Amino acid sequence: MTIWQMCYSNRYEAQRGVGFHPGVDANTAIDRALMTAKETIEGGLKRRFYPSDDTRFWDWPPQGGSGPSGGTPADPWRLPLDDNDLVCLTAMVAGGLTIGLDQLFPYPWSNPAKGRPYFTALEIDRSTSASFGNYQQTPQQSLAATATWGYGADADPVSQLAADVGTSDTTITVTDGSQAGPGDLIVLGFARGSAPFPGSAPHAGAIAPYLGERVVIADATPVSTGLTQSGSGVTTAEDSDQALTWTGTGSLTAGEVITLDQEDMFIEKVLGGSATVRRAFNGTTLASHSSAAIWAMRQWTVIRAQLGTTPGTYSAAAQVCRHRVPQLIRDLSGAEVTNQLLQEGSGYARMVGSGENAAPAPGIALVDKWAEARQAHGRAGKARQRAV
Repeated sequence: MTIWQMCYSNRYEAQRGVGFHPGVDANTAIDRALMTAKETIEGGLKRRFYPSDDTRFWDWPPQGGSGPSGGTPADPWRLPLDDNDLVCLTAMVAGGLTIGLDQLFPYPWSNPAKGRPYFTALEIDRSTSASFGNYQQTPQQSLAATATWGYGADADPVSQLAADVGTSDTTITVTDGSQAGPGDLIVLGFARGSAPFPGSAPHAGAIAPYLGERVVIADATPVSTGLTQSGSGVTTAEDSDQALTWTGTGSLTAGEVITLDQEDMFIEKVLGGSATVRRAFNGTTLASHSSAAIWAMRQWTVIRAQLGTTPGTYSAAAQVCRHRVPQLIRDLSGAEVTNQLLQEGSGYARMVGSGENAAPAPGIALVDKWAEARQAHGRAGKARQRAV
């Protein structure tokens, strides 16, 4: 099984989970648990922690409005977005007429400065002639907002392309596979565009749009690094034989998974031309090696043009970025994945202790992690339809 949607942590993070020792066939269980954790987190916290470019619609006036004339809202200049977290508005149409982005205020403007780069409402600038009620024939779906939606859309550099990528390519090769893996959402060509009204803050037009192609890493396979094992390190089939040295042009990075012959190894640290490795990783078998070619998990099978983006072309050495999932959400995903894998391994009858002291594993730490995530990132109350 490979991954078919972005997740909030990746396969390698699950493999390194405390108390979990992966086997050769474990990736299927890991990938399934990663996608399950994503759905569990979104259901429990009532929001999605990834960006999407699309158009969303509202009735106007809203059905069952609380204003003095029934459907007319008490504040006809305000559109609460409810469960639609807004990152960057790119177009607004009301009753078929476009409202300029210099005529709209996203609220609350202070959110980005507080580390929460999303908005929860839009308001008409009442000093202008703009209006949400633009003589539409019906209130149904009369407001259309095109935007980048989600709980933030920033991304961080994790690698570079090792070869050109065309619009139809379904695999990409990178120079460093240590900081992203199956389950991650990466962005090719990540950048910020030009704000349509750069000097109009706090209007929506002062926010620079997000550019780039969003891509899901579905699987990873090893490719040659051009390096060859040398010296006396990892020449024996012993766990303690951990010092790998090499010859050739190139380098290895802590956090990468490499393959020598049929044995996978995890690089724990690199110092100069030597790497400390964890032997027999990923359920492979300890073996002796002599002048073995070193392969690394640097080729990703990818799902292109996700979440409202379009495929592009990219040159070798172009930057590869990973979508910035809040660290607490990434931690929660890892905890959920580890818990599911351990529970499945015990037939959902996992125990702690032994003999008379044996008891069902309570999962108290997981409950604590959920409480922390709800406090920091959860949406208050349940997603619902509301009167405006």
